[in-house]
Parts: sequence; structure tokens; C-alpha cells
Amino acid sequence: MSKIAFIFPGQGAQYCGMGQDFYEQTATGKEIFDMASGLLDFSLPELCFEKNDRLDITEYTQAAMVTTGIAMMRVLEEKTGIRPDVTAGLSLGEYCALAAAGVMSDRDAILTVRQRGILMQEAVPAGLGAMAAVLSLDAAKIEEVLSQIDGVQIANYNCPGQIVISGKKEAVEEAGEKLLAAGAKRVIGLNVSGPFHSAMLTQAGEKLGAVLENIEIHKPVIPYVANVTAQYVTEADEVKPLLIRQVSSSVRFQQSVEAMLKDGVDTFVEIGPGKTLAGFIKKITRDAKVFNIEKLEDIDKLKEI
Repeated sequence: MSKIAFIFPGQGAQYCGMGQDFYEQTATGKEIFDMASGLLDFSLPELCFEKNDRLDITEYTQAAMVTTGIAMMRVLEEKTGIRPDVTAGLSLGEYCALAAAGVMSDRDAILTVRQRGILMQEAVPAGLGAMAAVLSLDAAKIEEVLSQIDGVQIANYNCPGQIVISGKKEAVEEAGEKLLAAGAKRVIGLNVSGPFHSAMLTQAGEKLGAVLENIEIHKPVIPYVANVTAQYVTEADEVKPLLIRQVSSSVRFQQSVEAMLKDGVDTFVEIGPGKTLAGFIKKITRDAKVFNIEKLEDIDKLKEI
């Protein structure tokens, strides 16, 4: 019998129309989008389904992505009866994982990321921070190079051959030059609205702690794997400190997948726009089944489980 992980991306909001079929064709999907619109000060269907420039701004991106991920997940569960054995998400996707694990209500997950997005957007003035993807260079070598440069760190351990760095704009640029000299195949600047998962967002994480004081946290019904530690979380009191740290800490997605594989997970279901995480997993292991749920019709693929 398969051991299943639900995993959630932290990017992909640039896909205009994401989740539209879940909203228009299922009562559960519509209910979640409408609930989110009622909680927030804008229309989620309008934000997600109509072309606009707000989807690239993190204070809107975060609410859009988490609402979409939760709506897709709830419809999937309703239509298939499938429940995961463990769950995880990359960066923002961790909040969908928290909802899947029963740690936060769907409502609280959406409310929290709306405030998280605002805090992160306000933390660093535009143009001061940057992020870049480093291709085809060993993580240990990247860590070695970065240790000699102030103001830059690893933001994401995505998969073998792909690591993202983040920090002060000048430091990221200097690191890029040195990483190319150290053997990186390419260093690609990312079009992002802030230096996510860097020390520049430490204060935003601390402010998020005040938001989390008003959020009810439950003992996980199923375990989730935390970005910060790449370890299973099974107790409620572990959650808030990890979420505070997550804002400015490295996302250990590759290590999280490796932890799940070690625990016997053999099937990963990526829920959300794009196929980014599925691509990472295929570079981490060739032995697991990987499914992607991006459209309503994709749920039919899970009959193979």
C-alpha cells in the first residue's frame, strides 16, 4: 500500500486563472474562495482569475496561493477519499500543509498568510534585496563561498543542482560572480518582490509571531515536515516558533523530501499551479511516483494510486 505525501508549491501565482475550474465547477472550491474573499479586503476570484499586476506582489500572492492550494486539496479529498500520511510545502506552501495536517483551520491559514505577506512586503524597501538561482554547483561549495560574503545566504535547497540564494542586492551580485568562478553553470537573477528567506526578513518573522498569538494551533492529525528543520512535526507547541523562523531561514525542501523517502513515502502529490515540486522530486529520486494536481481533471490521475 502506498505511503502518500501531499506537497504544496510556494510559487506559481503568475498563472492567471489558477484554480478557476475548482471555483466554477465544485461547490467546495467555490465555498473556500468565497470564504477567503469574505475574510480579506478584496475578491479572490478577481485576483486569481482576471489578468492583473497584483499577483506578483507578495501581500496578494500569498493569500492567492494558499486559498487556491487549500481549495484544490479539499476538492481532491472530497472526490477521492485520499488522505495523506504526511504533508509538506515549499516556503509559502507550508501553510497549505498546515491546513492539510489539521494544525490550522483553512480560515486561519488564509488570514495568517495575508498578514505574513504584508509584513514581508513592508520589511525591505524595493530594490535593496535580491534572489538568484544557482545551477549545477554542489551545496557544500555554495555554502563555502557564501560564508565569505556578508549579507547573502541560501534561501532554498530545492534539489540537486538547483539552490536559490537571497539577501542584499550587492551581496547577491557579488556571490553570483564568485559562484560562477567556483564552477556554477549559471546564476539566474529572479524576478521577486523581496529577498525572501534571508536575514533581511528577521524582523518580519518576529512581527509574524504577534499575528500567530491570535491563531489557534492544534496537534497535527498527520505529521508535517517543517521547512526550517526538514524534520517531522508532531506536536502543537513546535509550530509557532518554526513559522517565525521560517520567514528568514533557509527552506530545506530537498532534505524534507529525503526525510519523507526515508520514512517510506513512495507517492508524492503536488497540489497547486505549475509542476515545480514534481520536477524537484524527480531530480531527488527516481523511485517515487509523482502526481501533479493543477486542473480539476488531474484528480482522475489519482486512480492510479
